[in-house]
Amino acid sequence: MDPYALPDISAAEGLEPIVLAQNEHAYPPSKFVQEAVAAALNKAQLYPDSDCTELCAAIARVHALNPDNIVCGSGSMELMSGLMLAYMSAADRILMTDYGYLFMRTLARLVGANLDTAPETGYQVDVDNVIAAVKPDTKLVFIVNPGNPCGSLLHNDEIRRLRTALPQDVLLMVDEAYAEFVDAGFHQPLFDLVEQGNTVITRTFSKIYGLAGLRVGWGYFPADIRDQLRKVINPGSVSLLSQVAARAAMLDQAGVAEARRLIATQRDYLTQEISALGLRVVPSHTNFILVDFETAAQASAAFEFLRNHRLVVRPMGGYGLPACLRITIGTPPQMQLTAQTLGAWRQQSNG
Repeated sequence: MDPYALPDISAAEGLEPIVLAQNEHAYPPSKFVQEAVAAALNKAQLYPDSDCTELCAAIARVHALNPDNIVCGSGSMELMSGLMLAYMSAADRILMTDYGYLFMRTLARLVGANLDTAPETGYQVDVDNVIAAVKPDTKLVFIVNPGNPCGSLLHNDEIRRLRTALPQDVLLMVDEAYAEFVDAGFHQPLFDLVEQGNTVITRTFSKIYGLAGLRVGWGYFPADIRDQLRKVINPGSVSLLSQVAARAAMLDQAGVAEARRLIATQRDYLTQEISALGLRVVPSHTNFILVDFETAAQASAAFEFLRNHRLVVRPMGGYGLPACLRITIGTPPQMQLTAQTLGAWRQQSNG
């Protein structure tokens, strides 16, 4: 099998890149988080709590969940990997959507499972298409909401409709890595579905919490699935410092709200500027936007032009979207430079 493909984040030779390719947070962790980590350094000689007890308690407090059903891992990727190792084999079938998280395709190959995809409509998950694609031996359905790389949002009522339509013995996995970027008025929690015993939800501290470098993810699992998952993931994978940082970040919900506001402001600005150039921007509820350049040649030309001006964005050919580029939302100066550079490219290409 091929390794999971990471983006090339180098700019043109001799230039220091501005990386807008990995959906990282635009800003470093808050002072609150940094102080908590600094204070914990005098315990770094100790092994971490394998159950992440204090971190799980903080997550449970913020989201009104049962801490016993929360499992933390080295990023949500570890939780996804563990779930696949615990439940899937070559005799099983996975269903995801066209533009679902590519890492799931890698995991399907890892366990030898068959993989089916359901078409998305207008860059968004189409529940009717997912339901129609379920086969008698489908064992797991994987949905990303909000979507990556499209940034689109599926109303949670639609996911509830999907859960109702699926056979009871089909596991539904919902990856909500970008859920915290969505305004509460658009996105009500799905955690109650976990209580039915056949739905799992994963989230991460890599996005709105700004801890991508510390590798912390978490998920909410039915008790029996939680127990099986813990058998196959490394019990010490979340370091002591990562646990402390994640707990501090989770309890700083005022900081989360401010990050959501800042990112939304810059996302709206960049969307308007790029749309004014005559390019299509898929409406986003995340910290990135997907830009449709109509042709693969145009997207490639724009990518190289940006790269030659230090700006590194993400080509989407691997997702079957060769005419698109994904751009992470950064700081105001970065977004202004991105808009100006794309404007210069557009003027050159039209001239």
